[in-house]
Amino acid sequence: MKGAHMANSDLKANRKTGKQSRAVYERIAVDIARRIAQGEFSEGRRLSGRTLMSGEYGVSPETIRRSFALLEEMAVVQVVQNSGVVVKSVTQAKAFIETYEKHDETKKLLYRMHQIILENEALNRELYTMAEQVFSINTRFAQANPFPIFASTIEEGSKAIGQCLGELRFWQATGATVVGIRREGTIILSPGPKEPLMCGDTLLMVGPQDSVDRIEELLS
Repeated sequence: MKGAHMANSDLKANRKTGKQSRAVYERIAVDIARRIAQGEFSEGRRLSGRTLMSGEYGVSPETIRRSFALLEEMAVVQVVQNSGVVVKSVTQAKAFIETYEKHDETKKLLYRMHQIILENEALNRELYTMAEQVFSINTRFAQANPFPIFASTIEEGSKAIGQCLGELRFWQATGATVVGIRREGTIILSPGPKEPLMCGDTLLMVGPQDSVDRIEELLS
């Protein structure tokens, strides 16, 4: 009989656990079925005994027995009492290979799905950690800067148009401080009391929450 079609070292490496040993006898069964399908073993041919086969594949006779039992269950071979194992069907050998390959592909897909789930869980944990960090930063910022930033746009018809911040007595009237003016795509930082206000200006202010109503009244 020709040399083993599967590397002995690969087979032995998978004999550490029951689950791995089961994979070995299945792989041997598939290899034997493939040799049958490729014409190396013709229908009606008697295969070597378990002892010779186990030496060829580098596994125990019990592993070979289980391989033959699986092939017999799939009608690929027939185990004849006191006579050995006889090749029964090339067609069934091909069908067994196809079924195994589909099953193997399914296992690969399931394994990849499991990997994706684990990766997703890791991403969720990372997102949760980042969200906690953002919340912590925002909390510290709010504690360090208790005055929120307001923005208010001067609409057409506002009595504030053309007047300066000093003329409006803005801080005295609202309790808020204008820290910037957004005007036609530019921002004027820290405008002085003589800065005239124009229609469409957006005032950026800091101040207590209760200054909002006073700001709206002053700019109406």
